[in-house]
Amino acid sequence: MVKAPAGVQSSGERDHPPIDGAVERRVRRQFAEQQMTAARDSRTPKATDSWGERFGFGIVSLVLAVPLSAIGGGIAHLPGLIAAWVGIVGVNAVQAARTNPGLFSGRGRSSGKDGGDWED
Repeated sequence: MVKAPAGVQSSGERDHPPIDGAVERRVRRQFAEQQMTAARDSRTPKATDSWGERFGFGIVSLVLAVPLSAIGGGIAHLPGLIAAWVGIVGVNAVQAARTNPGLFSGRGRSSGKDGGDWED
């Protein structure tokens, strides 16, 4: 880059530093907003997380619950039955959290006027 002679200011050096700072802040803010949007979009359910997949997962979970309950209850009695159902509930909770990222966040993070998620 060619420098101006001493005592002579180019138009870019004269009165633009405050504008440059404002532009830089605006660009950084927009970049941060784009990153946040991309991060939020990556947590949303994918196109493969269809209703049929969720329904099928629930049906398979219930079908497998019967023999798991029988095996757990038959071998270890009540503690085995409880362990089997804790596992079943845990697997279903993880699946629900995966397909609905905000499911277990609670109501404290709502952006509605009255704290509800419903719109009129």
